[in-house]
Amino acid sequence: MRVSDILKLKGNTLYTVTPDTALHDAVNTMAEHDIGSLVVMEYGDLVGMLTFREIILTLRKNGGSVGTTTIRKVMDDHPITCTPETEVDEVRRMMLEHHVRYLPVMESRSLMGVISFYDVAKAVVEAQGFENKLLKAYIRDWPEEERHSAT
Repeated sequence: MRVSDILKLKGNTLYTVTPDTALHDAVNTMAEHDIGSLVVMEYGDLVGMLTFREIILTLRKNGGSVGTTTIRKVMDDHPITCTPETEVDEVRRMMLEHHVRYLPVMESRSLMGVISFYDVAKAVVEAQGFENKLLKAYIRDWPEEERHSAT
């Protein structure tokens, strides 16, 4: 399974902000849409990611307030990315190794979407469920003479 398969299931809704967006506005957008990340774009290029991790660190630093800062000051300005052709097993390894929950999906310099740890887990569970159904159907349709000789 590839990242492109996850994106097909997930849909194409994508939320982006600029680095000069007020952090307060970004928090409202994330809460309003129940999302854990925003892609930070500037002049058509990916320049960072804002996730709840950066927001929590800012809250701790500022005594519980996001203050008047912009996303540029708190964003991850070197997010790791994947491509639509990246295998899901590689994505899982990348997410675990780099301790990230969100990966922008890039094709050349174009943003194709964002996949989350949840999206990956859901796709893997669904793929395993499909495989289990196929195996059960295969066993159920196993010819009678082969069943007895296999035991």
